Order: sequence, then structure tokens, then C-alpha cells
Amino acid sequence: MAAGTPLTHPQPRHAFLTSHWLGALSVCGRGQSARAARRGGAAPRPAAVCGMRRLCPRPLLWAARGPRRLSSGASPGMEELLRRSVPPLPPYETKEKAPPPAELRGAEFVRFYRALQPGPPRAELLTRLARDFGVEHGRVAEAAAKVLQAREQRREPGALLQAEDRLRYYLNPQYRGLFQHLGRLEGGLRFLVELRADLMEGLASKAVDGPHVKEMNGVLKNMLSEWFCTGFLNLERVTWQSPCEVLQKISDSEAVHPVRNWVDMKRRVGAYRRCYFFSHCAIPGEPLIVLHVALTSDISSSIQAIVKEVPPLETEDTDKITTAIFYSISLTQQGLQGVELGTHLIKRVVKELQKELPQIEAFSTLSPIPGFTKWLVGLFSSQTKEKGRNELFTESEWQEISEITGDPTSDTLKKLLNTNEWVRSEKLTEVLHSPLMRLCAWYLYGEKHRGYALNPVANFHLQNGSVLWRINWMGDTSPRGIGASCGMMVNYRYFLEETASNSALYLGSKQVRASEQVLALVAQFQQNSKL
Repeated sequence: MAAGTPLTHPQPRHAFLTSHWLGALSVCGRGQSARAARRGGAAPRPAAVCGMRRLCPRPLLWAARGPRRLSSGASPGMEELLRRSVPPLPPYETKEKAPPPAELRGAEFVRFYRALQPGPPRAELLTRLARDFGVEHGRVAEAAAKVLQAREQRREPGALLQAEDRLRYYLNPQYRGLFQHLGRLEGGLRFLVELRADLMEGLASKAVDGPHVKEMNGVLKNMLSEWFCTGFLNLERVTWQSPCEVLQKISDSEAVHPVRNWVDMKRRVGAYRRCYFFSHCAIPGEPLIVLHVALTSDISSSIQAIVKEVPPLETEDTDKITTAIFYSISLTQQGLQGVELGTHLIKRVVKELQKELPQIEAFSTLSPIPGFTKWLVGLFSSQTKEKGRNELFTESEWQEISEITGDPTSDTLKKLLNTNEWVRSEKLTEVLHSPLMRLCAWYLYGEKHRGYALNPVANFHLQNGSVLWRINWMGDTSPRGIGASCGMMVNYRYFLEETASNSALYLGSKQVRASEQVLALVAQFQQNSKL
């Protein structure tokens, strides 16, 4: 068994296959054959042979891959390589008759790219590819003029549609043809995911920049969204009997609540726990996105109860299970950022759990609130600068806080929040409980970016149609939890019969569905705090 227990074998919808998808399908066939061969081989090693080691985190995707490295000036030259590798866009009239590029050209590009030194050489290649092999603007202008001419002359619909098709064709950048070709190569899809991860890391660090590079990033993201559609994804469950390599990858990729050791890993895939991931038929056995689930009797308010250090339970009593808690979802491939995988994974896991445990009544998350502490400290600073005082607390609250900190200004409190030292004071923790709860409620419910929730986790679950259900005081007492969200966590509850309407309401009208607890806290904020 190569990677967990395959749950489904989805068949692609042939009516919707595009030229890009055909490339993915050709690779899928090879990947599935390899996986079948491995299944017939030796039995997987027991997890114990892995020992208690923890591998280092995955290296930066910007780092070089492959044993051989070339400088940017090495032979073959970069410009010559790009000219050979990027197929020119054939004239519209002969597009169906153009021969496909030689497979060796794509393989040569992959070898050259992986051998480049990290940093400037790769940045130079990506910049040249985006700048010099984009859209041919002259052809676009000519095709656009023909569309306008056809409209003005009121020509027959067929002529107008053909003119519009010509314009669409010439709006394709040349590097898109290279990406299409690479997607058809064995291992090509994995390479494109790695390349986009490098591209995104370069954009974040400003190693690559400019409108051409950003446009290429968007084009590649859209292509990956087609290649990684749900028809090509397999849902796989991870158990303690899964191959050691898969368990290690799941452990290394856990971005929300780090796995401490192999005993911890065994608990997270054991009794009262489920772990699932999506893999792609062209990259079999490789987790793309991972979801951890706790099976409980009620909606959990504390992550400590879920990931606490206790011996793994050997058996589970299904009669005690009424609730499924999604407590961690992690994308393992940075090159797939922006590709909608998380939403589909949650929906598929819900269906799987309903089949396995039909008695489950409630589906909810126990989610972190990244960015809350940073937002709060920023408010202190801006209010002090603009008004000379903060108006987030009532007078009585601020008097108590000042007596404990010994500082009538907010400087000491900001320092305590930034260093997590405030939780050492039982008195200060008690005084801050009520104001921080209402401030957190407003942060999740009322703080917006372009009309949608500012917090990215909230925005994700609200887009999926969940309800902002409950804010939990000291739900995560780990240093990371205290530092990111003053220890608070939140439940987003999924009422399955309402998710579609909730999602439409949020996306269309930007309205957030929230519980009475959250709305009461928001009302307290509006009464007692001022931004």
C-alpha cells in the first residue's frame, strides 16, 4: 500500500477535458501504474522502524533541487534555452495543425531550472520567461480591431464569434504553451507546483517583481486549478498502518499544531481521531492538503484536550461519538496556494464520516485566530498616537489594568501582550477576560477587508457556509496560541442543510451568520469600546 487507504477512485468527466487536462490524464496513467506495481511489492515497513526521529522541516522551495547546479551564465545559455523551450504561438489559422514541441525540450528546461543556483539565477529565468514570452500585443490589437469591426458592421453571428475566438486565442501568453507541455511530462505536474512555489516565494521576497511576473503567477495558478480539480483528486485516510513515509510527511506538514513525537502522531491517527488527505493521480501518495478530525461527544472548546500528551487509546466506543471537530487543515504544497482544495476536502470528509458514523449530529471546527494580537496591539498604538489614550476598555477596566501594570499608559500592556507575559498574572488575566472576548468577537465579525472578514481563517470558513459559533477563552494556552490570539480559539459550525445559503449570503451580501454568543459579544463591544 503506497499511501493510506484510497477511499475513492473518481472518474474524470470526459466532456469537460481540455487540452491541459489531457496532459494531466496522460501522467495519471503512469502514476496509477506505478502505484499498482508498488502495491504488489513488499509489505510496508512498520512505523517503528522510523524511530523517534523528526525530520527537518521541508527546505525552502526557493532552494535548488537536484545534484548539479549551473550558474546563470552556464551553457546552454539561458536565452537560448528559453527560445528552444517556449513554443511560439502558431497563427490562428494553423493552430490545429501545429506539431507538439519535442518532449526533450521540456525535459531540458526542467533539468536546467533545477540545476540553477537558488536566488538571482532562478529569479532571472522567471523574470525573462514572464517578460519576453508573454502575450504578443500586436496580434491582440489586430484581433481586437476585427472584433470591433464585426460588431460595427453587424455581421452574422458566426463571423463575430470567430473574431472573438481569435482574440481569445491571441490573449494566451507564449509561456502558457510551455506550462501545458511540461504538464504532459512524467513528473511535470510536480515540477510546475514546485516552480510556482519558487515564483510565489520570489514575489514575497521581491526577488522577482513586476506586472509580467505577477501575471505569469496568475496564469499558472489558473492552470493548476484545472489540473487539480476534484475529478483528479483521491481522498485517502491515514492510519498507524500507513507507510512510514506518509506518516512523516503528515507530521512535517502540520502547520497549526506541531506534532511533538511519534507517540503524538500515533494518537492523531488512532482512536477517536481521523486524518485524511488529498493526493493527485499524477503524484500518487503525496499529501497535497491534510485535514485532522477529532471525534467527540460535544463541540470542543480547548485544543489542549485534543492534542494533550496521553497514551493512545486502542479502541473507540462509537456510541460516544456525536460530533466531528475539524481542528487542523494544512496545505503541504505552497505552489498550490490559491487553488481551492480545502473547501472540497472538508466536503468530502463530511460525506465519508456520514457513511462511517451516521450518528454524528454536529460538524464544527476548533480554529486558531491568527493575527488577533497583532491587530489589538496595532489599535493600542494608533489610538495612543491619534487620541493620546486608548478607548478599547471602559474606565473601570482601564483603572484595574493600570493598577496591576503600574502604568497609566498602554505601553506596559502592549509589551506584556507582545511577550506573552500577561498570562503569568492571574489578576491581569481575569481583568482582561471580558474586554478581550468582545474585542475578539468584533475582530472576527466586524473587521473587514474589501467587505469580507479580515481574518483569513474566518473568511475561509464563512465562504464555505459555516456559522461563527463560539469564541473560547484560553482555548489554546500554548506559547503560539497566546502570542497569536491571546489564547482564544473559535468554533465555526457547519449546519449541512444551510451551508449553501450561508455561503451565498456571505459572498453576495457580505453578511456573516453568527450565534447568539458572538452577537452578544459584538453588542458589548459596540457599547463599551471605540475604534
